[in-house]
Amino acid sequence: MSRRTAALLTAVAMALTSCSANDGGHPAASPSAGTPPTARQQLASSAPPEPAASEAPDQALPVRVRKLKLSRGKDRPLPTTIWYPATGDGPYPVIVFSHGLTSRPEDYASLLRRWARAGFVVAGAAYPHTSRGAADFTVLDLINQPADASYVLTEVLALNRKRGDPLENRLDEEHVAAAGHSGGGVTTLGMLSGNRDKRLTAAVVLAGRQLLPAAFQGPPLPVLFVHGKLDKTVQYADGLAAFNAVPRPKALLTLPQGGHVTTSGPDFARVTTTTTDFLRWSLYGDASARRRLAATNNLRDNL
Repeated sequence: MSRRTAALLTAVAMALTSCSANDGGHPAASPSAGTPPTARQQLASSAPPEPAASEAPDQALPVRVRKLKLSRGKDRPLPTTIWYPATGDGPYPVIVFSHGLTSRPEDYASLLRRWARAGFVVAGAAYPHTSRGAADFTVLDLINQPADASYVLTEVLALNRKRGDPLENRLDEEHVAAAGHSGGGVTTLGMLSGNRDKRLTAAVVLAGRQLLPAAFQGPPLPVLFVHGKLDKTVQYADGLAAFNAVPRPKALLTLPQGGHVTTSGPDFARVTTTTTDFLRWSLYGDASARRRLAATNNLRDNL
């Protein structure tokens, strides 16, 4: 880790330490640096992908939950929870979800279950050094989490070819998204940056910002940002800066009265509806979901 990266992460440690799904917010973080011009020019020169049209479920599906004991080395246990459709053959697109600091995947169960009901397999790991209850909590470990999330994605996708597994032949390995809240949004953006995971075809960033170096490497892909205008933990200006640095296709849902927590409370229904429509459009090519996005209030739409 470079000195610059360590200093930047340390500077926002106090602001992000309470980024759980139930937290009300703390002092704002400092502004982030923009994307290097060379990277931005490289991205802009690539043609934005068009979501492939496939048949999205036309009704809510029952959901099952399972646990995986994953580990990326002896000092990086990654216990993972998977929410997945209990019925139907699929194949279903896959979403790897990253929690905020001092939080755990189950804190976001209401949102992640809604995604699974809409026809997605959602996997969320508890990160070893930033989750609630971590014995040696350190915000600096955010630098390692994009690789953790990619590892989890690899292990989950492998179930598609595991004989007898409940998810055998039910995963769409060509349509994969990353999503995350707060520190998990930093992780998600990291998967699009120096740790670019080329399998990703869409991303959702909830109350996140760009912290890691070498921002936004590789070809563009649809990215949805969701940010509360009154967020005191990650300032709206920082979320907006991250949005502006991403090439099209992209969208930003602004919550005028929203704080840091966008996955519960009064904005929950709106966040759930918009993120689900975005995922249905970007991963299934659902034209009706795209039309609903176009009609969404306070959505800056550059998709």
